[in-house]
Amino acid sequence: MTLDAISGDWHGTCELWEDPLGDNVQTSECSMHVEGNTLSYQWAYQDKPHHGELKFSPEGTTYSDTWHQDKPVACELVPSTALATVQYTYMKEWGWRIDLCQRPHNGDVVVLMTNIAPWGERARAVRMTYKRVEEEASKPGR
Repeated sequence: MTLDAISGDWHGTCELWEDPLGDNVQTSECSMHVEGNTLSYQWAYQDKPHHGELKFSPEGTTYSDTWHQDKPVACELVPSTALATVQYTYMKEWGWRIDLCQRPHNGDVVVLMTNIAPWGERARAVRMTYKRVEEEASKPGR
C-alpha cells in the first residue's frame, strides 16, 4: 500500500477526548508529513509536543505515538471505505482503531482514532483534521 494520493505536508487541528463519555475535548495544532508508505505526525498535549507514525509495508503495518504507544505495535489492516484502516489490541482485550480518510468535497485528510471497549463500544479518542500546506499558504491574508 502506498499513500501517494496524500503525499506531502499537511497542517491542521488535533482534538483529543480523554473523558469516558467523550464530552471534553482538548485541542492543539498538528502537522503531518506523508512520504512513500510512511505517515508521520506531530501534535501537543498540555503544551508538550508529541509525535506518531504509521508505516505500511508488505511485512505489515506498525503504529507508534509518544503519548500512549511509545514502542511500535503491529496493526492489522481492516477492510473499509477509508484510504486505510488499521486496528490492534492492547491490554489483552481493548482495541485501538485508526481510520485514515480523505474528504471528497475539499480534499482534507482526517486521521480518526477510536478506542474499542471489550464489550464492543467505540469511543472517540483523537481526530486530526488536515489541509495541504500549499492550500493554506495560498489563502488571502496569509
